[in-house]
Amino acid sequence: MKHSTLKTPKKADVVIAGAGFVGLALGAALQRAGLDVAICDPALSKKPPDDPRASALVAGAKNLMEAIGAWDLAAPEAEAITRMEISDARLEEVTRPVMLTFAGAEDETSYVVPNTAIRAALFEAAKAAGVSLIPQAVASYEAGRARVVAKLADDSQISAALLVAAEGANSPLRKFAKVRMQGWRYDQIAIVTTVKLEHPHEGVAIQHFFEGGPFALLPMKDNHASVIWSERKIEAQRLYALPDAEFRTALQERAGWRFGEISLAAPRAMRPLELRVAKSFVSERLALVGDAAHVTHPLAGQGLNIGLRDVAALAESMADAARLGGDIGASDVLTRYESWRRFDTMTMLAATDSLLKLFTLPGAPARLLRDAGLGVVERIPAAKAAITKAAAGLSGDVPRLLRGEAL
Repeated sequence: MKHSTLKTPKKADVVIAGAGFVGLALGAALQRAGLDVAICDPALSKKPPDDPRASALVAGAKNLMEAIGAWDLAAPEAEAITRMEISDARLEEVTRPVMLTFAGAEDETSYVVPNTAIRAALFEAAKAAGVSLIPQAVASYEAGRARVVAKLADDSQISAALLVAAEGANSPLRKFAKVRMQGWRYDQIAIVTTVKLEHPHEGVAIQHFFEGGPFALLPMKDNHASVIWSERKIEAQRLYALPDAEFRTALQERAGWRFGEISLAAPRAMRPLELRVAKSFVSERLALVGDAAHVTHPLAGQGLNIGLRDVAALAESMADAARLGGDIGASDVLTRYESWRRFDTMTMLAATDSLLKLFTLPGAPARLLRDAGLGVVERIPAAKAAITKAAAGLSGDVPRLLRGEAL
């Protein structure tokens, strides 16, 4: 899946630094809208690393992938979530009473897709659209009144109307622009892996909330499941280092027996958890998208989905400006993008953080309060419908791509 253009172009409408999910999706969307796009990333000269993780793509993200020609490539490996079951659990409990369930309408369905399949699909969509793929990092840039010059690691340069930072949480361009991040690290680490289930999952996802952190099993093809297991740092490091047999036993203890016996089906990986957001999503001739702009806890499975909402909003803002013959990197275009995205992003981050803190509060009184709240929501269909629609990215001012429409 390695690919690069033979020669770095001297000009483009847009330069995107970073060929991850968000950068590739944005590149495909903008190129299909008639803009000339160059994506720069040294990783384009290498085979993508093995990734044991999977991601839950909500309905809006799936619609976007359809609109940019990527979904048909990922669909064969996608498993629909037919139902979500949530419990407030303790390890010593044999049964895990389900306190809250979600089962949205067909057009609000989420899908679990291996990360390798998502990246391959987005890569092919960007390539098919005609995006220039440059295997070089953007080392720095110089912004002027009408253009920005992206300076690459091999000393070549590309002049563009806009530069987009999509290199992830440690974005060098964000740091170069002196855009500060604010937030905090959690005393948690996420362990991720894939397991094989004994009994059919039938598309059911489960999320158990333990005092150490949430534990999720997401359904995948061939009766496999993706595990996202958050624990306090010291305990997570101990668990991660266990031999396979002991690790499987600990995993089974947390998963319970809803799907029978589980067996390990992939290597494990882990990453520290944090919440961070950029003080600004834009600077002169620069836009931040995805993890370069915000990082969230995986509790709600919204990290990638929030990034794809950035893609939809920025692409529409730029495409509308281009359609009117305007400057796609002008301050009014960037202001529209930031205004569109900041409130939604901050709302999602705050909700995720509040849920995490609520469900990790120790003690019987806190648990009684949580369970009472979950029971109330379970009995109010309108509340559940509103939560489902918001999580799907289909509430409020929804960009065209998230509705599955072309720009």
